Amino acid sequence: MVKYQKNNQFQWKKTKEDTVDEDEDSYLHPFALICTNSGYSNTRAKPKLFFFIFLFLLSCTLFLAPHLFSSNSITSLSFFYSFGVDNGSETDVNTSLCSSVPNGTICCDRSSIRSDICIMIGDVRTHSVSSSIFLYRATDPSGYLTGLTDDDEDEYVIQHEKIRPYTRKWEPGVMDTIAELDLVVKRKDFGVRRSCDVVHDVPAVFFSTGGYTGNLYHEFNDGILPLYITSQHLNKKVVFVILEYHNWWITKYGDILSQLSDFPAVEFHRDKRVHCFPKAIVGLRIHDELTIETSLMENHKTIGDFRDLLDRAYWPRIRGLIQDEERKARLKMEKSTLSPASRTMKKPKLVIISRNGSRAITNEDSLVKMAKSIGFLVEVLKPKRTTELAKVYRLLNSSDVMVGVHGAALTHFLFMRPGSVFIQVVPLGSEWAAGTFYAEPSQKLGLKYIGYKILPKESSLYIDYDKNDPILIDPSSVNKKGWEFTKKIYLDRQMVRLNLRRFRKRLLRAYYYSVARKNMR
Repeated sequence: MVKYQKNNQFQWKKTKEDTVDEDEDSYLHPFALICTNSGYSNTRAKPKLFFFIFLFLLSCTLFLAPHLFSSNSITSLSFFYSFGVDNGSETDVNTSLCSSVPNGTICCDRSSIRSDICIMIGDVRTHSVSSSIFLYRATDPSGYLTGLTDDDEDEYVIQHEKIRPYTRKWEPGVMDTIAELDLVVKRKDFGVRRSCDVVHDVPAVFFSTGGYTGNLYHEFNDGILPLYITSQHLNKKVVFVILEYHNWWITKYGDILSQLSDFPAVEFHRDKRVHCFPKAIVGLRIHDELTIETSLMENHKTIGDFRDLLDRAYWPRIRGLIQDEERKARLKMEKSTLSPASRTMKKPKLVIISRNGSRAITNEDSLVKMAKSIGFLVEVLKPKRTTELAKVYRLLNSSDVMVGVHGAALTHFLFMRPGSVFIQVVPLGSEWAAGTFYAEPSQKLGLKYIGYKILPKESSLYIDYDKNDPILIDPSSVNKKGWEFTKKIYLDRQMVRLNLRRFRKRLLRAYYYSVARKNMR
């Protein structure tokens, strides 16, 4: 019950007029209550009081009218929510704002801080010259038409939305570099419709490979994983239409794209033909850093399912090579003079992700020798932008432990089998990023994560600064000054020299765990 009371000669009284039954009037918005209930009632009010009440009601009406009678109901709702009003309903995480879209309309979900996504259903046609996607509708149920025109054609616009299809919505600097698309609904029976050059009978997903593309972490976090989240439920019956198209990106991720779509990708701005689709999804959904939230997926897919897709993508390419290596290994073992017990002992494989420049391990050679002395088979991986992902996947998919310093190359943990060990060397000033971007996602994948936070003496910054400098003893205070300080000091100017005696303890833990697991198979 919502109660409105008055004070009459210091005595509180409750009357029928002062009480609003929430069961009867729960549909009333709080703004309606504000405008229609002053909280004070007096049957013998003076004319001046009535005058002020009249002005108050008139002000409320003028203030709310533009919002209550707006043609865009979503805008009206946004107006109310901007005041922090709770509508009292619970949102089902499995229900998207645009889960049900009427034919001939556009629905845009702009509720996420990470990305916008718009759905178009009906006669969808591309027009790359104007960076537009048109949706033609036979009739307009509301009868509402605006006088906007396009290319001086006498076509009436029913609905117009704009979107930049990239998943860094909260970063205006990078979003300004992403091409903006105009999504327009028009009357089919007015003006000239562009004829279809290519007719598709499957939906399209529009997205950009601009922004931070070129950095492995962002390629997966901002692109590949959101593409999987957005399109996997279509079971490969989808065409990808790409803005800021790069041939090298298609080559690099072609194996993965082939597992998500049965059709070649379309380069939006260079392909001037009119492509027609029955449905368009513009923009990508993204959940969290390098992960998938099962509760938000239509069919409860997990990050493990994404890794299974990577298996299907790369396995045909590397199966033959693995089989050849296994045959050679068996022949070598048969000719070996080692005892049967020695021959059956399986050494765990350790892969070290090697860096050049900032955050490199300066005593990497000593680390390799120590790992071998413990009993590991050691391989050093120096990934480059042009390194074929199938080769990296082959190496890490067969490894038991991966070691690397915090950085984009650690995104390769996605290629490791669940149950494997991931050791991240955490330089000064990168604790939060190391935990958020790699530690938590790797554990969700099922890896055994070990974090190694270096001491100030293991950082090259120890030579550059006084031992009591906040840069060494209180990195969080430096990070609070802003990203430019973090990047300049901790990411771009820091090298790592491991205390091998201290680090050995982590390797031993990983070794004994891996040996036990390997010999249980």
